[in-house]
Amino acid sequence: MKNNKMSYGKLNDLNLDVFVGLNRVTQAIQRRSNTILSATGLTTTQFAVLEVLYHKGDLRICEIIDKILATSGNMTVVINNLAKEHLIEKVSDPNDKRATLIKITEKGRGEIEKIFPEHLLDLEEYFSTLTVEEKSQLKQILIKLGRK
Repeated sequence: MKNNKMSYGKLNDLNLDVFVGLNRVTQAIQRRSNTILSATGLTTTQFAVLEVLYHKGDLRICEIIDKILATSGNMTVVINNLAKEHLIEKVSDPNDKRATLIKITEKGRGEIEKIFPEHLLDLEEYFSTLTVEEKSQLKQILIKLGRK
């Protein structure tokens, strides 16, 4: 079989391979997370909101968007759906009465405490082919790329 791969020069080909590789890894991790989350009825974004509130405390919507790297487009819907399920609540910011904080409820805390350990185990399994040193190197590389 003939190789029909186009070449754009060694450096460009390498950049494209890295780009495709990062996307494939991201999609693989998302598929794994979706499998875990599908049993809970939560979307990936809903899980991310609960997780950040669980670990960081009460936050404004703009802070949640920033921390989970989401867009504001559907965040209102996500927040409203979590509130309908009594997993979060909206409270006035004591430092600025015009602002609203999003707070995880006891029910939401219980959900995240059930799901998060399974998520950690799945990540442990997924990344088990890498050594601790390789994971540290990868983390540093991703931090470096994220600063651009």
